[in-house]
Amino acid sequence: MATPDVTEPAPSVAGLFAGIGGLELGLHRAGFKTELLCEWAPPAKAVLLDQFPGVEFHDDVQDLPALPDVDVVTAGFPCTDLSQAGRTAGIHGEQSGLVKHLFKLLADCSPKWVVIENVRNMLSLDRGQAMEYLVAEFERLGYRWAYRLVDSRFTGVPQRRQRVIVVASQTEDPRTVLFSDDTKEIPDSEYADNAFGFYWTEGNTGLGWAKDAIPTLKGGSGLGIPSPPALWIRDAPIGRSIVTPSITDAEALQGFPREWTAAARQEKGRQGHRWKLVGNAVTVGVAEWVGRRLQNPGHYDETGQVMLPAGMRWPTAAWGERGERWEVPYGLWPERHSYQHLLDLTERDSLQPLSLRATAGFYGRLQKSRLRFDKDFGAALAHHIAHMTPVTTG
Repeated sequence: MATPDVTEPAPSVAGLFAGIGGLELGLHRAGFKTELLCEWAPPAKAVLLDQFPGVEFHDDVQDLPALPDVDVVTAGFPCTDLSQAGRTAGIHGEQSGLVKHLFKLLADCSPKWVVIENVRNMLSLDRGQAMEYLVAEFERLGYRWAYRLVDSRFTGVPQRRQRVIVVASQTEDPRTVLFSDDTKEIPDSEYADNAFGFYWTEGNTGLGWAKDAIPTLKGGSGLGIPSPPALWIRDAPIGRSIVTPSITDAEALQGFPREWTAAARQEKGRQGHRWKLVGNAVTVGVAEWVGRRLQNPGHYDETGQVMLPAGMRWPTAAWGERGERWEVPYGLWPERHSYQHLLDLTERDSLQPLSLRATAGFYGRLQKSRLRFDKDFGAALAHHIAHMTPVTTG
């Protein structure tokens, strides 16, 4: 008699503050199935309904009555009040403060895991009050927690993006998820030196300079607008050396398939919506790494961990429970995947010259600042401005 084919059901996910589904797509690639998505922003909602057909959807976490019985709850809650590009109002600000609804919902359910993602700045803003609030709420509900700051480049995408990943559980050990893997960043010699990313919206106090990568894609900027970063391609002809990537390049830089956010076009028809959605998203490869470890936890070696005294700054990685906190001596690269060079990922034909107004504004701020920069980069900016300036006659 044949043995029946019994297949274990895929572990389930409920995604709060789902954005465009970066956490959920990464977990899907690791073998999870999304059961619920919750997101209020119409452009993001359009993307989720397009990319996750058939999944239960709820508009507003503030009136979500309860969570379904799932294995994982994700919450990439708004960074608006926590990020340096945002309002920095703190964890109790109007947008970031919505995370309190996560804990209200967790009080009445018991998922195996909870996964949170947010900006690096929440470790230091207001002396780390955001992280203090999160871990205190987890401990109040009987969770052990762990967090780690990671750089998206470890997944192979050429985007220098540092984000905090928090994993918590009432029954499992989150240290075996976040601290089972650790390696070093690839050596500088392995980065190509033919392209550099920078923020054209900055120039007063920083450049966001990145070799063979773009700086963090983000929903805001120093000018208060969502914007693509720019690229300096060292050996490109004048007029093609100072350029901006396309929105589909940005999607690929976050690990999404190109045109993942195409459905957002129907919302007011503005390209800026798509840039903001992608800039606020979770890098898919980071979520996939977490998902693989949720499925198959590794081993945590306590060697080198140090108890954190009360009031100490939040380190790069830590864990805790019942009022005790421990620093873990791990870096920003858990793994090292094959690196895709910036000019190999971007579609060269879709790169657009940075506008005259944007380049001139950035160059003017840069010259007035005290920032140090590559002299060839400065020359390339000046040549680009001259090339883009209309020729007048008469």
